[in-house]
Amino acid sequence: MEYQDIAIGLDVGTTKIVAMVGRRNEYNKIEILGIGRSKSIGVHIGVVNNITQTIEAIREAVSEAEHSSGFKIKEVIVGIAGQHIRSLQHNDYITRLDFENVINQQDIQKLIDQVHKLVMLPGEEIIHVLPQEYKVDSQAEIGEPIGMYGSRLEANFHVVVGQISSIRNIGRCVKAAGLNLAGMTLEPLASAEAVLSTEEREAGVALVDIGGGTTDLAIFKDNIIRHTAVIPFGGNVITENIKTNCLIIERQAELLKIKFGSAWPGENKETEIVCIPGLRGRDPKEISLKRLSQIIHTRVCKILEQVNLEIKNYGNEEQKKRLIAGLVMTGGGSQLKHIRPLTEYITGMDVRIGYSNEYISGGENGLISNPEYATSIGLVIKGLDDKKKYLCTKDIIHKHEENHTSEVISTKFYKKNKSSYDDDSLKKKTNKKKSKSFLEIWADKFRQILNDTE
Repeated sequence: MEYQDIAIGLDVGTTKIVAMVGRRNEYNKIEILGIGRSKSIGVHIGVVNNITQTIEAIREAVSEAEHSSGFKIKEVIVGIAGQHIRSLQHNDYITRLDFENVINQQDIQKLIDQVHKLVMLPGEEIIHVLPQEYKVDSQAEIGEPIGMYGSRLEANFHVVVGQISSIRNIGRCVKAAGLNLAGMTLEPLASAEAVLSTEEREAGVALVDIGGGTTDLAIFKDNIIRHTAVIPFGGNVITENIKTNCLIIERQAELLKIKFGSAWPGENKETEIVCIPGLRGRDPKEISLKRLSQIIHTRVCKILEQVNLEIKNYGNEEQKKRLIAGLVMTGGGSQLKHIRPLTEYITGMDVRIGYSNEYISGGENGLISNPEYATSIGLVIKGLDDKKKYLCTKDIIHKHEENHTSEVISTKFYKKNKSSYDDDSLKKKTNKKKSKSFLEIWADKFRQILNDTE
């Protein structure tokens, strides 16, 4: 198997760093060849705050992925999130001078490049420029303008922006770990690739990825990205609340959340108690499961209320923007017990938990399709798609160069042999030489008059 047939996704999260190696099989499914995972220590709320620890964690995850896949990992596509991410809507256009030719990919790329030159706030740079609807001359709401005639190409764009320092810190960690950075993509967009169907994107859907440090949101309608947001709360704040309220250490709080936690406090009784071993030389602690679920419920409600606010800001209450497919939850936080009915109650939307089963082939004990790996799988899909686009573009350019060379050769041959077969042009030139201008005719008449006078 050639290296260009595979892609490696690197999910640099707040709680874990995952390196995943994958390829497409003959059925167009994603086959996971290897996976490596390490604990993320140097990342907080999706942002690198300790370069050295992050580099070591990346190396550990990549080394494990290399061992399990048998491939030497050279380059990766990295997911990016964090509270520094924001998005905006922008409209731009270009005027085509060669409007007699149809619109092609170069025209669209020129328009996208123009948007990339927008002046952002100090310390910010553009991560993604995502076209929505196009407009050609006076014709609006065009999904694909390639092949159409027009002199003015206009489009609405969804622009994702982030802090330069945060973006470069991630890039520095990747390069310091001995890897090339093939690209960066917003994590909710990557997760969407792994868990959303084409029908859901068409009908309108909100993807909510509850990670360790952030909750990422991506809204699709008519198969177009409409809104993105990164909420600076995730599973870590739930763990922190349990730790603070129950006076236990973080590891114990995380285990409590995973094994006994519930987002719906009405299920547990006051008499249900779990015993936590005390620290060295101290008595064990007894914690009420009802109290535990109340702590979790309070924090989860705040996260979901922020999600609901972002969905309202998008305009879900308008009939035209209604999200018919509801909401899809993924990420490690989506596995919390009873979070689905609570989300339905707060948002008033249909909710399902997003798994990657539809897009991947097989799996190690079903663990790969787990929602916590949705971003990693999405990054692999994105990496494979980017390689495919690159190869297609390269092929088109190659064919264009061949055609251009043929045209040049034909033109040279035509010029060289023009006199042998271009009779019409010779006749025209001969006629032009034989025909007289108005001044020449008038001069001849004037001479004739003079001669007659003599």
